[in-house]
Amino acid sequence: MVEFELKFQVDAAHQAAVEAAVARGRSHRAHLRARYYDTADGALAAQHIVLRVRKEDGAWVQTAKAPGERLVERLEHNVELPPGRASDTPLPLVGRHHGTPVGERIAEALRQAGHDPAEVALVPLYGTDVWRTTREMRSGDALVELAFDLGSVRAGDRTHPLRELEIELKHGSPSSLLELAGRWRARYGLWLDTFSKAERGERLARGAEHGPPVKATAPRLEADASGPQVFRAVLDSCLSQILPNASEVAAESTDPEHVHQLRVGIRRLRTALREMAEFAPAIDPAWEPALAETFGALGRQRDREHVMGSVQPQLEAHGAPPCSIAADSDATPSAAETVRSPAFQAALMNLIAASLPAAAATEPAAKAPSARKALRARLSKLHRQVLRDGKRFESLGAVEQHRVRKRLKRLRYLGEFVAPLFGRRTAERFLAQLEPAQDALGAHNDAATAMAAYRAHAATDGAAWFAVGWLAANHPASAKQCRKALAKVAELTPFWKS
Repeated sequence: MVEFELKFQVDAAHQAAVEAAVARGRSHRAHLRARYYDTADGALAAQHIVLRVRKEDGAWVQTAKAPGERLVERLEHNVELPPGRASDTPLPLVGRHHGTPVGERIAEALRQAGHDPAEVALVPLYGTDVWRTTREMRSGDALVELAFDLGSVRAGDRTHPLRELEIELKHGSPSSLLELAGRWRARYGLWLDTFSKAERGERLARGAEHGPPVKATAPRLEADASGPQVFRAVLDSCLSQILPNASEVAAESTDPEHVHQLRVGIRRLRTALREMAEFAPAIDPAWEPALAETFGALGRQRDREHVMGSVQPQLEAHGAPPCSIAADSDATPSAAETVRSPAFQAALMNLIAASLPAAAATEPAAKAPSARKALRARLSKLHRQVLRDGKRFESLGAVEQHRVRKRLKRLRYLGEFVAPLFGRRTAERFLAQLEPAQDALGAHNDAATAMAAYRAHAATDGAAWFAVGWLAANHPASAKQCRKALAKVAELTPFWKS
């Protein structure tokens, strides 16, 4: 069975309202206690596979879950266990899932880790204790189940509170579920969360509060993919980076790499929406403002951290007086608040809807536009613009110089997206050789941003003028370095022309 489900975190202020709304009509409230198992070396968790036994209405059920094709889909198989002593938690057996897709995933994961699936020893790692209120609802052509969970996950002496709403598709179209979920999200200020109770428990067992940042992965593409197929694969790739990092930031992770990878994911997505618009006519222009605002807000926070964490120490090493540029905490939302914002959450929901098979363009291959031809034209245009402005980089204004950097980034991201269409190895060699120019332009832009920040701060703190002068004095040499790095790019043979 493939499970399609969205999960949302519920703010404490809306807990009572959400619980009451789910409890309307023919609802059901149950006390669920679950125990999660894995091998001692974490063979199942390494493949994002979950194996649990849970007591539901007095009966024990063994469940196995594994990732589906998209983040919001999972393979699932349930087995009701025979009754035993009330005080005993039955032990799981992997053989109970034999012959199912998730059972095959379990067996493969165990074999890869050197275990015999028939004799593997499983150990309990963590558990959950939840009061769940459920109700089924009709939405368009779909039957969905709402489940509000209130409780905790525990590993040893560590606990994590649970207050979340799950909306699962029982049958019908995912788009109808998304429409219902969108209404609940807007009404109760919910925000998407891609992490399961099992993932939270596994972290607790390791003594970690958050997971590692999720970096970009290449889209899965065939060499002869059509334009709509390319766009859908790229959209899936972008969401696979954006959604987990957004979940971590919304959960108030203090790791700046979560914010960085979220911004990378948003920039990659905006590149896809801009450069592949002809492949996806259903793209809604209303998505862009929310993505741009979130990207910008997170970027402003990153810029302040960079100035105080990197630039100011460097300046003080050259004799600058202490100077502190702090955000107005009353006016500036936190990274978590930025990601939880209604506009950004609505954009994520719409992008998930756009990634569904039914929402993707499905023209027969013979009628689909030529992906290679159109993409070659887009790559060539970006390449020409970068080379043209690279020759005169030192004479460009700050805005134009920043535009060169953005175009170089779009060239890189678009190249990464479509590499399989033109030969992955050749493309990767070309893209790797863009890195010196990217680094030079990034450092130059950071210095320009810092100089603007110090200049603005100088109105209230004269100590900032030292920074303005020092950065301004070094700006021409930095621009020259950028021009030289871009000249090296001009010497490369574009992979889409080879």
